[in-house]
Amino acid sequence: MSLPRFIQIHTLHTYPAALLNRDDAGLAKRLPYGGAIRTRISSQCLKRHWRVADDAFSLAKLGVPMATRTRYVAELIRQRLIEQGIDEARAYATAEALLEALFGEKADKKKEGVKALQTGQAVLFGNEEIAYLARRCRDITGDFSDPVALKAEVAKFLKEEKKNIEAMKLGSGLESALFGRMVTSDLLANRDASVSVAHAFTVHEAQVENDYFTVVDDFAQAEDGAGSAGIFDTELASGLYYGYVVIDVPQLVANLEGIKVEDVFTIGADKRGLAGKVVQHLLHLIATVSPGAKRGSTAPYDWAKFVLVEAGDWQPRSLAAAFHDPIPLKGDSSIRGRAASKLAKEIAAFDAAYGMPTARRFLSLDELAVPAAERATLSQLGEWIAQTVRDGAC
Repeated sequence: MSLPRFIQIHTLHTYPAALLNRDDAGLAKRLPYGGAIRTRISSQCLKRHWRVADDAFSLAKLGVPMATRTRYVAELIRQRLIEQGIDEARAYATAEALLEALFGEKADKKKEGVKALQTGQAVLFGNEEIAYLARRCRDITGDFSDPVALKAEVAKFLKEEKKNIEAMKLGSGLESALFGRMVTSDLLANRDASVSVAHAFTVHEAQVENDYFTVVDDFAQAEDGAGSAGIFDTELASGLYYGYVVIDVPQLVANLEGIKVEDVFTIGADKRGLAGKVVQHLLHLIATVSPGAKRGSTAPYDWAKFVLVEAGDWQPRSLAAAFHDPIPLKGDSSIRGRAASKLAKEIAAFDAAYGMPTARRFLSLDELAVPAAERATLSQLGEWIAQTVRDGAC
């Protein structure tokens, strides 16, 4: 047996006539690879949908503090102070002081309302951090009324409480424990990501179509039969996408439990229990949650047609090279079956060259064999990988 230092998840998803991820021109995002242009789904898009998904395996149902990504944390604090009976002037002065002490930014006097108290970039704040800052600001505001003194006290509090804020277990939220947090503020703790997500891309050349459509004006149609209220067009794409995710188990446990990475496999299984549940939930989200713009008009919902889960102590490696040469759209069998078979062959080639360094399980809608891998349902895959994390062995 070996340590499950890394868990690798490979997937194949099919999406017909959808606009999953748009670029700045409103077109489907693209990727040149192996001499062919593919359509792709960015890692940011994928992570966003996994973060906010609401189902039986949503991250929010793990009972772990979550986070809010926002440019308006100072405005949030101002609103909470007012809700607790602080007058408008002092609440604003406190939020302004917090903005400057946290990020070195001043309120924009040219803007009014919410936009005046915003940071230059959206920051992932743990909901526990926000609650703590609001509570401490409420205490300070109750003791100081002079704006200058209040500003100095907020800055002093943040400097003195820096270590306490950094040490808050899961204070920065589950999302930062998974996907990391990089902040320029000296007072907020950065978090190393424990989950790496590749951009998903089609295993074949891009298949795109310009969709021309009109909007009918019901009243005008009834009046004179000329009911067009507008003519529009958008780009739709169809494809079979390869996705790849790597979970750094020691980093995940360390982020969740507030311990050192090197101590992860020396602690008891109970201390890895939460990490096991998180991985199980994340696997379900990866397999079943679909990204996509224009959902109302394209219904871009799909469950993975193939899922391969690997656990082991060796450095991770993608299987994207299986599709370096795009799969021909026409062949003797389905493109989905051919794609899954190419993944199996790629694994076999790696095993022949390096040995078999990972334990494996897989799910497939097609009949095929994966080298040294046991076939399983999604529930079985989730239970297996959660147990592997808890046991610290695979």
